[in-house]
Amino acid sequence: MSVFALDALDLAALLCSRVCHDVISPVGAIVNGLEVLEDEKDADMRAFAIDLIKKSAKTASGRLQFCRLAFGAAGSAGALIDTGDAEQVARNLLADDRTKFEWNAARVLLAKNKVKVALNLCLIAGAAISRGGVITVTIEGQDENARISVSAKGANARLAHHVPALLAGTPESDNVDAHGIQAYYTGLVARASGMDVTVEVTPEGIELRAAPVAAVEAAA
Repeated sequence: MSVFALDALDLAALLCSRVCHDVISPVGAIVNGLEVLEDEKDADMRAFAIDLIKKSAKTASGRLQFCRLAFGAAGSAGALIDTGDAEQVARNLLADDRTKFEWNAARVLLAKNKVKVALNLCLIAGAAISRGGVITVTIEGQDENARISVSAKGANARLAHHVPALLAGTPESDNVDAHGIQAYYTGLVARASGMDVTVEVTPEGIELRAAPVAAVEAAA
């Protein structure tokens, strides 16, 4: 089956929509908090508004930092990215009271597209455990031999049915919308890095693996 090619302008527009979707909620909360400060005289309400603004600003900053690495250029062509930086932005975005985030990788400089693959697989894993659980990231090897594994385990862990096809670049009805663009983009970046993404669903959760194409073909 041939890989679907999305028009470059549509790809850019859909990715922009995705980023806006991620930050519009905390930014809106900041605006609401500022409006309360303008109109409210009660000390408790003003303290609540300030706390809301602080938390929302932190959330917006974390999401933008993540998007910069996961979707943005983050350096010139051929740039390397510190996996320690990738860990930090992923942890800030995904780790909370319900979700434990484990990162098993040495701190090295890795090709930026492979870092993008890891971060985008983290997003897919996070979406699969909406009620919380454990996300585990493992990166082994370097350069062209790098292998990435991201697992998500939790109550009612579920991968949206369209994700595997989008990762493979074969979306249903040859169409990609704003809901599917992130998974499609993940597969696109993986192939640009010479990697294939495979998906395994188990009773405990899901595992997403990105490995060099030659290694995947040999295993098959």
